[in-house]
Amino acid sequence: MAASTSLRDELGKLMRVFDDPKGFYKDVIESSDPRVSEWLWMGSPLPTLCLIILYLGMVYSGPKIMKNRAPFDMKALLFVFNAFIVVLNFWMLWEMTFGMIDAGYNFICTPMRYSYHPAQLRIANAIWWYYFSKFIEFSDTLFFILRKKNDQVTFLHVYHHASMFFLWWIGVKWVAGGQSVLGAWINCLVHVVMYSYYALSALGPALKPYLWWKHHITHLQLIQFSLAIIHCMHSIYIDCNFPKWMHYTLLAYATSFIILFTNFYIHAYIKGKRRGGGGGKKEQVVSQLANGSVRVEDKKKR
Repeated sequence: MAASTSLRDELGKLMRVFDDPKGFYKDVIESSDPRVSEWLWMGSPLPTLCLIILYLGMVYSGPKIMKNRAPFDMKALLFVFNAFIVVLNFWMLWEMTFGMIDAGYNFICTPMRYSYHPAQLRIANAIWWYYFSKFIEFSDTLFFILRKKNDQVTFLHVYHHASMFFLWWIGVKWVAGGQSVLGAWINCLVHVVMYSYYALSALGPALKPYLWWKHHITHLQLIQFSLAIIHCMHSIYIDCNFPKWMHYTLLAYATSFIILFTNFYIHAYIKGKRRGGGGGKKEQVVSQLANGSVRVEDKKKR
């Protein structure tokens, strides 16, 4: 009952945007984390929103620009880029882990504190870099377009990149610490594994026999979204002193990813295997691609 009452209260506050949008925006901004207000792109949502619009423009216009051009050979660049993302995520993991240890965090309930203690600032800084890494990862889509791999730029791929960048602007602006850290920490861990796979894949087919574990990346992604939902629901249940609107937002967001990634898994590893086992003249080959894209190809058997 308490949880439902809190939800009604949060929805009531949100409805004020229709009655007094300027006042609502002013109050919301004034309630944000004062520690991050001068950090890059944190003063206003406009830089983040403009970059997302440019990203979507790239998704729309990029394939048209490349239509009559030869695809770029980017194997070396892809390896360097993916290796860089691995190092960046490992560094963020390191900073969050030791920041949480020094700040006395626990994963049951850690209230949001806008503290200038060095450990708390270390966590907030790592969360900002986590947000910024989502901008860097727009390059995933750019590389697909430049290589004319347009079938890999799926709805899930674009939704993932665009929404994560904006969601974590909100995360840094209001909750760069507390209960939000666990979700970022787990995602960094998953990205270390995922981009390691992409880096090794970029080295060529010689390593293919050693990359048998690619489908486990989707398992990890589904596990992380499930843990996020459990963590949020438990935090709401025990009434942890943390902004409830952030919990409700993350619940809805993680649920959307579970639906989309489950759909991807079914098509890539269940229906895909059935297609591949038909024994006809053609073999269906299902490839897992970056951030949940899927491609099904027909290959003639020799």
